[in-house]
Amino acid sequence: MELQQELIQLKQAFATKEEAIRFCGRQLVDAGHVNEAYIEAMIERNEELSVYMGNFIAIPHGTDAAKKEVLSSGITIVQVPAGVNFGTEEDSKIATVLFGIAGLGDEHLDIIQKISIFCADVDNVVKLADAGSKEEIMALLNSVG
Repeated sequence: MELQQELIQLKQAFATKEEAIRFCGRQLVDAGHVNEAYIEAMIERNEELSVYMGNFIAIPHGTDAAKKEVLSSGITIVQVPAGVNFGTEEDSKIATVLFGIAGLGDEHLDIIQKISIFCADVDNVVKLADAGSKEEIMALLNSVG
């Protein structure tokens, strides 16, 4: 799937995980990848099972029931230098890079797999979190097989 430069957001800050997830969803709606209802499905998905993946990344995406809201596959990459907590006050799970995704059919599984492989190396996550430009993020992610 092609990365879209306009869906890469640098130096964002969020007070809550819900605010962060809604921001990712809004990016996908505005780009025409999903219908408005997909945003609520992203919130619901995180309530069912946390979208925090470890290594300072979260992958907000919709529920299986929300597949009908996906118009085309898309991914938004959101840099959060100060981090946003996807856990609880007692058990914080800080994400500094968010990958908001929507996939037609089973394409989201392929997208998650590629992100997971790249982000399994925490050094790659640090590079994404520290990237100074959208081009730098695209170059890092396009280096993934």
